[in-house]
Amino acid sequence: MANDPRDLDGSRLQRALLQLGRDTALRAELMDWLKRAEQQLPHTGSVRDDITGPIIDALHSEQDVYEKQLADGTRFRFLFRTKIARDFILAEQERPSHVWEPQTTRLLKHLTAQGRGDVLIGGAYFGDHAVVLGVQLKGSGRLVHCFEPNTDQAAMLAANAQLNALDNLRINKQGLWHESSQRLRLDGFDSFANAVPATGDDGFETITIDDYCQAQGRPLSVLMLDIEGAELRALQGAARVLARDKPAVVFEVHRDYVDWSVGLTKTPICSLLSAAGYQLYAVRDFNTHQEMGTRCIELVPADSVYLEGPPHGFNMLAVADPALVAGPLFRQVKNVSPKLLRHKSPALHHPLDGLPD
Repeated sequence: MANDPRDLDGSRLQRALLQLGRDTALRAELMDWLKRAEQQLPHTGSVRDDITGPIIDALHSEQDVYEKQLADGTRFRFLFRTKIARDFILAEQERPSHVWEPQTTRLLKHLTAQGRGDVLIGGAYFGDHAVVLGVQLKGSGRLVHCFEPNTDQAAMLAANAQLNALDNLRINKQGLWHESSQRLRLDGFDSFANAVPATGDDGFETITIDDYCQAQGRPLSVLMLDIEGAELRALQGAARVLARDKPAVVFEVHRDYVDWSVGLTKTPICSLLSAAGYQLYAVRDFNTHQEMGTRCIELVPADSVYLEGPPHGFNMLAVADPALVAGPLFRQVKNVSPKLLRHKSPALHHPLDGLPD
């Protein structure tokens, strides 16, 4: 019936929320109300992911652009796509300390400060980590080499470099792979897209880390990879760099791409790095925006990571020199999950010194 009040597929509600969101002042007011409501809603799961987040997402289109500033003055312009943007906007502090993944951000800054070579980031997105490190290295002569084949996000990354007057970011739209000069395309939405073979002239060209670094003639001290399952391929193309420079490596593993059913240390990506002389740890972190203050970065040795639960991903760290993580900034813990989750078991999913304030 044309006048049936039921919205069985939710399409009318989606359209109504999107229309509300076209008024930016009203949208901000609604989002602020929803953020306050999160403190009162009784729910056994994640209130943000299950209740308030989907409503906030529905208020936006993929082309909505925000701008936000960190506490140190670093500025970001970004599209409202995925929870990276949403949770950054909803940060408790008006000018927060980071964009995404607090402990990973702190880890990358520490590793960068300890090194003398350049930084290379595969999956640089709009610069949530790359711009932070570019600001840190400003005036040092060291570079941040960024790889981002997503055209929209690469454009945002370039805009953010300009916004912060950075001349030390090198932005590449190629994909990191185990072979150079191949053709790939992105399959999936935005930050969730993974690389698959392309036909004809579609997509983007690949390059290996070894070939790129040889052309640049510059050593690496930090390598970060968050490329939705292509991490192994990228590291297979970095054998010379791993042997020569021994950069600290921060990389994502996800159950959708990595079979850890016989143990994390026996996965091909961990085996590759172990054979190259690295020690491996899982990084305990929130997969969101969450202030952590000066709390220790908790690292779980790869042979004692709690891996149970639905398919999930987390960041890992590989270092050739364990002294890099021997200081007071770090704490090694065992038999806990790297996924920090407020709504899950404290014994497995909370920082060992308790939840953040």
